[in-house]
Amino acid sequence: MHARILLAFWLSLAPLGAAAQSEPNQPAPSSDSSQSSQVWATNLGDEPVGTGDLVYITVTGSPEFTRSYRVSNDGDISIPLVPKPISVIGLAPAAIAHAVSDALVRDRILVAPIVSASVLEYKSRQVTVAGAVNTPVIIQATGNLKLLDAIARAHGIAPDAGAEVIVSSLDKTTGNKNSTSIAIKDLLSGEDRNLNIALHGGEEVRVPEAAKLFVTGNVKLPGLYRINDAEGSSVLRALALSQGTLPDCTKQAYVYRMVAEANQRQEIVIPLQDILRRKAADVPLQANDILYVPASRGPHFASILKGMAGLSQVALTHGMVP
Repeated sequence: MHARILLAFWLSLAPLGAAAQSEPNQPAPSSDSSQSSQVWATNLGDEPVGTGDLVYITVTGSPEFTRSYRVSNDGDISIPLVPKPISVIGLAPAAIAHAVSDALVRDRILVAPIVSASVLEYKSRQVTVAGAVNTPVIIQATGNLKLLDAIARAHGIAPDAGAEVIVSSLDKTTGNKNSTSIAIKDLLSGEDRNLNIALHGGEEVRVPEAAKLFVTGNVKLPGLYRINDAEGSSVLRALALSQGTLPDCTKQAYVYRMVAEANQRQEIVIPLQDILRRKAADVPLQANDILYVPASRGPHFASILKGMAGLSQVALTHGMVP
C-alpha cells in the first residue's frame, strides 16, 4: 500500500517538473506591470525595417500568432485578434517584439506574452549590383555595407569594365535620382577611404562596360578593342592595340563615326602616313568608332573584304551599327 501511495505522489509531481524544464532559459514573469512580458529578439540583423520587409514573429505558446508578416505600404503589420494594425516601420526587431507584446497586453489578449522578432527579408534595403561585374546580384544592405563589399559580393569587376562605377539612389524627399561616379582605379587603390561609400538600401551600383572601337583593314590584328581609361583612344593607340599596320598601306585611313540624330556613319579622312611620321597630330577616336586602314596593292583587297565582313558581324553583335 505504501509503495502505491509513493508512486502516485511521484507521478503527481512529474508534470510540474516537465513544465519547469520546458523553457529552462525563460525567467518567470515579474509582478511589475512594466515587466509583464518577456521580449526576445532572435534575429541575425538588427536593422530598422521598411515597407515590404518580411518579419517573423514568435509568441511562445500561441501558434496562432507565430508566423511571418509582410510590412505593408503603410508601414504596419496585422496581428490576428489585434483590432488595429501595429506600426513597425523604422523599428529594429527588438522594438517590433516590444510593440507586438504591448499590443497583445493592451487589448487583453495575453497577460504576459513572450515575444521574439526576426527579419527574414530586408526587401526595403535592397542594393542592386549590375553591369560589368562577374555575377550581377541583389543584396541586402544590412550591417556596415560599403561599396567595395557590394562589388565583392558580385565576385568583382569583369574584364570588360569601364573606368568608373556609378552609384545611383532615389531621393525620397524630392523624387530625384542622384548619381555618383567613382573611378574604379582610385576606389581599388584604397588611398581615399571616402570613395568607399556606405550603402543603406535602395542604391543601384552599376559598372558600365568599357567603350569599344573596331580596327580593320591592313593591320596585323583586326578586332574589337576596349577603351578602358579616362584618356580615351586615338589612331596611334588603336594601331598599337592591333599590333601595327601591314606593309603597303595607303597614305590615308578612314574613321567611320556615328552622327547624332542620323542613321548612318560619317566618313572622316585620317592622314595616316603623316601621323606615323610625326608630321601631323594624332587624331582622337571616340566610342564605337571604326578605324579602317586600306592597303595600296590589289592582293590585299581580299583580306580587306574579309575584315569588313567580320566587321559587319561584330558590329551588329555589339550594337555598333544602327
